[in-house]
Amino acid sequence: MKTLILLIMGLTLTNGDITLFDFNSPEKSGDWQVVNDGVMGGLSGSQILYHPEGFLTFKGKVSLANSGGFASARTSIKSSDLNYNFKGVVVRAKGDGKVYGIRFRTNGESDGYAYQFKIETKNEEWKEFKIPFEDFEPTFRGNTLKNKPALKSKDISQMGILISDKQAGEFEVTLDWVRFYQ
Repeated sequence: MKTLILLIMGLTLTNGDITLFDFNSPEKSGDWQVVNDGVMGGLSGSQILYHPEGFLTFKGKVSLANSGGFASARTSIKSSDLNYNFKGVVVRAKGDGKVYGIRFRTNGESDGYAYQFKIETKNEEWKEFKIPFEDFEPTFRGNTLKNKPALKSKDISQMGILISDKQAGEFEVTLDWVRFYQ
């Protein structure tokens, strides 16, 4: 029955792992939304591009003007009510040598704290980042929080990617797929 639910939701279950996003078709790509520092007066800009080859690119320009300095994109994860206990996430990405935050939210809200792990991309080189959920830190507006529960896959309702930490200038990162592993 669980396999049937996964197929209806557009997710693929392989060897106990689940592919959340593979960007080969609209039902497997998510509905990514851009959220930049303009929400607090900043001037950074970004966009999401879907490629026919099955990739998603997040690109733009980070500006430190007007107390800005971040750009992000996020999407809901509709599988959050599935009762699996995955150990972590694997993200296959190609970047520009900058550091990006892979982020998950558990509260279903667009604001509030998120769990984050930073990945360092290599310029134009595909890399798989295998990240245990226990390595994600709860953060809020750049600050690490204490006394928050550990990240559990069954609680995740949103995924995001963020560039911040005064990395001003052009940026571009491309995702091939995102999987949870057991």
